[in-house]
Amino acid sequence: MTSDKDKSKEFKSERFKAKKFEPRKIQIKSMSQREMEDNYRKSLASAKERNKAIKQFFLPLTNFLAPVTRPFSNMFSNKIKFVTDEIVEMPELSRIPIFSKKDFTSKIGYALSLGLKEKEIFFFGIMQWVFVILGYVLWLQMLSWIPQPVWDSIQQCLDGPGDTDGCTVAADIPLMLWGILCILLVSFPIGIFSAAMGTTHFLHNQNEESTIIKCMQASLSNAWTSWSFHFIDGLITVRQIIRRLPQDNKYEPEAIKAIRRAREEALYYAWKVGTAGVLPSLVVGNNLFNSGKNSIRFVKARFLEIVKLRAAYSTICWIVGIIAYIGACVTMWFMGDMAFADTGGLAIVKIYQYMVFPIAIATMIVMIFLRPIYILTLCDLYSEYLESIGEEPKLPEDPSTAKKAVIVFGIICVLTICIILFRDSIGLSDILSTPIKF
Repeated sequence: MTSDKDKSKEFKSERFKAKKFEPRKIQIKSMSQREMEDNYRKSLASAKERNKAIKQFFLPLTNFLAPVTRPFSNMFSNKIKFVTDEIVEMPELSRIPIFSKKDFTSKIGYALSLGLKEKEIFFFGIMQWVFVILGYVLWLQMLSWIPQPVWDSIQQCLDGPGDTDGCTVAADIPLMLWGILCILLVSFPIGIFSAAMGTTHFLHNQNEESTIIKCMQASLSNAWTSWSFHFIDGLITVRQIIRRLPQDNKYEPEAIKAIRRAREEALYYAWKVGTAGVLPSLVVGNNLFNSGKNSIRFVKARFLEIVKLRAAYSTICWIVGIIAYIGACVTMWFMGDMAFADTGGLAIVKIYQYMVFPIAIATMIVMIFLRPIYILTLCDLYSEYLESIGEEPKLPEDPSTAKKAVIVFGIICVLTICIILFRDSIGLSDILSTPIKF
């Protein structure tokens, strides 16, 4: 006779008896390259719709916080994103014409002759170079706040077995935010001196006297707009440089990766070509939105010349970048044992400090020689374009309008100094001093 205890055991064993599942066959469909590309485009469209739905969902909250967030977002939001969207759809962009370095170097004569007549051009170039180096030195500050044990733990994580995702997260986010701050600060003087350089051309073209004070007054008259544009352009440029670095994404098929990279390069090229007329338009006093519209019309009217100029300029800058990379390798070789810390790991901070020499030389070539030629040539082409449509450029003459930009720039400078001085109090040092946990 079975007891109640035995029945309970039978009940439980029957209740928790493992179920059997029949394996299911999964059909794997072979896909052509074209089908993969189509699926990738569909996924992009789906992601776009999903982002639109998410934005719509949070719209009430966004509207509620708008009085607080809108002034800050409007300061440096990309108001001319439409330039990329319109230029990238041009069929001519996919058929880049044959160019040579002569498309760029042939303009040296005009730029040098103007530089010899208006020596302030070289002054503006030198000032741009100085502020770029200062921006790099400022970025190095946070690098020096990260202790060597943290760098050692990151290196051990990268060299160790298994997944290396997240090895650099301890330093990535603070350095990214600090980098954005550095770009924001450097963009202000870069924008001012770039506009002043373009002003020199227009004054010379109008047979007016060009002086440092006169050019600075005109450029300061549109300082806010110029600052916004160069900040946006700086972010896009730095982002594209980072994207070009080797990345090990094991979740992304090679075909999809190739499509993504091609699209990123196409969008970046469309941005650079499409905004070719933004700076000349800003110089003559237009706001950012109107400058974007003017740039599109300018590019479409002088497409062949602009594309050849941009391609030649980019190629020469690329060569300078390669030379700078070789210079960095040579610098590392000369450093020898100095490239290593007492712990045996790479002395990251010291390496980047020594890298200032090849970087300074490369940026000097670009900022003092190549960039002035590019800017002056664009302004010359823009002057011809304005003449062809019957418009006469008129330079702004009210530097008092720059008060808002100067005040904001000063506030950001003070904020940066406070971060440097009080990094321990705000807990930044503790965040940067946290090593990777294995």
